[in-house]
Amino acid sequence: MRSLRHIIAAGALLGLIACQLEGGVARPTAALDTSPISVEASTPVDSPSSPSAPAVVSPAPSSSDGSLRLGLIAEPGDLLPYHSDSADERITAPISELLFPSPLLALSYTYTTTGVLDRVPSEQNGDVSISMVDVFLDSVGVITTTNTGVITQVQQLSVTYRWNPELSWADGTPVTADDSLFAYELAQKVSLGQDADSRLALLDRYEQVDAHTTRAVLKPDFTDPAYITSYWTPLPRHLLKDIDPATFATGEFALLPMGYGPYTVDRRDQGNLRLKLNPHWLGSEPAAAVSFIFRDNVELLRGAVAGGSLDAASFELPAPDEAAALKADAASGSLSMATMPSPIWEHIDFNLDVPLLQDIRVRRAVAQAIDRQKIIDTLLGGYGSVLESWIVPGQWASAPLDQLTRYPYSPDDARRLLDEVGYIDSDGDGLRELDGMPLTISLVTTAGSPLRKDVADQITADLAAVGVTLDVSMVPATELYGSDGPLYRRNFEMALFAWIAGPDPRGWERWSCAGVPSEANRWTGNNFPGWCFFEADKAIRTATTATDISERGAAYLRQQQLFTQELPVLPLFQRVDVVISSPTIAGVQPDPTAPFTWNLGAWSRR
Repeated sequence: MRSLRHIIAAGALLGLIACQLEGGVARPTAALDTSPISVEASTPVDSPSSPSAPAVVSPAPSSSDGSLRLGLIAEPGDLLPYHSDSADERITAPISELLFPSPLLALSYTYTTTGVLDRVPSEQNGDVSISMVDVFLDSVGVITTTNTGVITQVQQLSVTYRWNPELSWADGTPVTADDSLFAYELAQKVSLGQDADSRLALLDRYEQVDAHTTRAVLKPDFTDPAYITSYWTPLPRHLLKDIDPATFATGEFALLPMGYGPYTVDRRDQGNLRLKLNPHWLGSEPAAAVSFIFRDNVELLRGAVAGGSLDAASFELPAPDEAAALKADAASGSLSMATMPSPIWEHIDFNLDVPLLQDIRVRRAVAQAIDRQKIIDTLLGGYGSVLESWIVPGQWASAPLDQLTRYPYSPDDARRLLDEVGYIDSDGDGLRELDGMPLTISLVTTAGSPLRKDVADQITADLAAVGVTLDVSMVPATELYGSDGPLYRRNFEMALFAWIAGPDPRGWERWSCAGVPSEANRWTGNNFPGWCFFEADKAIRTATTATDISERGAAYLRQQQLFTQELPVLPLFQRVDVVISSPTIAGVQPDPTAPFTWNLGAWSRR
């Protein structure tokens, strides 16, 4: 059923939007409680102890009023557990995780149960199964629902989800499998976001087995690497069954939802949100309240944490001068600062339809001319390391560096490669030419990102040092990533943007031959370089469709070896996420893939 791949690719741009994270989102427009939220003191925290209750983090009472106060750089438009894209998820998840704990939490690039599901589905525990089914084939061998008379047998994968029977909505109504089924039915009527749309395209059906069990059945002859996340996070059918699906994402419930986690919304106004205890939460006693403030200024959050009016705040590493101030505060003891590599990784795509860039020596010369470590040192405060592959460190299939082709900074090697191609400086002006024409390469990237502008400026200087002129064009993100934009239409030479890494590398839509956007596939797929290499295509297909982990690992390794050898994309670096906290708070454990509130129950006051 290879035609299904095009459906998946159309909704698979889960990482692209991550590069727009510098800005916020629209403020809530529904009528909200505008009473001011006072500044409360923080509280020690404790995690649930009941084995039958969700092991979701929940703070415990303090000696004051038992509340925590946290800061975020952007205010979410809604508080739903379904997110329009990866940028929306990063903004909303620190809050939604306390209202709707993830059935399977992405933690350190793997999945773990929060207690919302009784266990993580696997083949070993019987919750993941593969059966053989009969299907019809059309005249070109593609699976169809039409009775063509041509029948074959293919594999079909099923995943069973066992929901915790102790869960209750904040109004006391039990959470059941029917609430998960309701979310699936709603997704069939209205988009619940890119990830939900992609999941929907994978499914043959999603069904209720009993009061606390559901089953996802994938379409025949198809396996997605993230198949264990084919569940639908419950939504309260008893509250939402009569709503107009078209208004779901903008209605009152989206702005002030009622969840099944340790908290529910108390009140909200622009710039502030207060969560109160879910009285039907069965874990150990959580804090009386958690308040969030939203300030689009790192300096304000820094001052609030250092001054004691905030317990913790989370944001992306700011500009070097602001980062230096944070380091100074941490050194003085006025706040604690924790950093971690973000799953967002920056890179340069080479368009392999451009004759100049079809010569691998030119691509390698560009790679060796760019001082990627200097970018990290000067723009990211030295946090992190140079990326050598598209599978980032921490993901299970990350390849050992000694098994990859690497491109260390070497201007001399870059000059030698360009000389070999025939691009030389014939008139001594420092610029290389061929047949009298200067060697100029264009690069397109997003406007409005200070980090990306600084990166482009350094790359421009690095290439100029080896005689190459870089013509940088900065366009709005909506233009770069639009269906008619330069990436999907592939009318660029080099492009600087970001992907976001998930627990499973996946990668079919980015690196397969079928993932190259073209008129034939209606400009879908994310293989923007146009890299179609037979052995690499075979490897990425195996890596993303096999169920045996060792077979997948070997395929991912081979694909990365070919990827780094052929260099259709130059990985640059991972961004850096920061969590600052009051010196009185202990136990903060930032994670690359989980929101910083993921272990709130382990926080304590010194």
